Amino acid sequence: MTDSITRRRMLQLTGGAAVVGLAGCTGTQNNDSEAANASPTESGNDEGTESGHSDEESGHDDEGGHDEAVGAPSDTAEVNMITEDGGYHFEPHVVRVNVGGTVTWNNESGSHSTTAYHSDNDQPQLVPDGAAAWDSGIVSEQGATFEHTLETEGVYHYYCTPHESLGMLGSVIVGEPDPHEQVALEEPPADKPESVREKLEELNGMIRTALGDDHEEDSH
Repeated sequence: MTDSITRRRMLQLTGGAAVVGLAGCTGTQNNDSEAANASPTESGNDEGTESGHSDEESGHDDEGGHDEAVGAPSDTAEVNMITEDGGYHFEPHVVRVNVGGTVTWNNESGSHSTTAYHSDNDQPQLVPDGAAAWDSGIVSEQGATFEHTLETEGVYHYYCTPHESLGMLGSVIVGEPDPHEQVALEEPPADKPESVREKLEELNGMIRTALGDDHEEDSH
């Protein structure tokens, strides 16, 4: 598996304002090279970059994630890490890639990490058995990215280190996993704060829907 952190050059809108950390929280970023991949979240029918974020903030725990449709697996996926109006979130909440696919996290604004729920990160295991951990560390520079390639089929939950308790969690579905065999879809860890447990339940509901397991959710 490969992880890498790269700098992305802002082609439009940013001019010379290469501001890092929390000072870069005032706007969204549009890269020509990412337009195709980012269009569902940046210009989709339900969540635009201006109106969609405010809608998501008002229903971050319940409404924002459930408005997103999780598509079929692809070779790559992109996730924005966002600070806006005092809220912190990954967008989209859930992405899906093929086995061997790569997820790229883009720090759109604020200071965040993408960190797997894995024992190597001193966390409960909420990834498939045998899957490797990842941890970007705190990324503060606007436009910086982190990549991780996922070789093991299954469901992965991850979080932002400084904002976990505020519900900044996300998920990756790899391949076509059996939802009944995923540790990530089991009861959320009892030692986690209620805000984290609620977010995990929300993500699990989205994942079960994506995997065609809607009717089985109440039995777990």
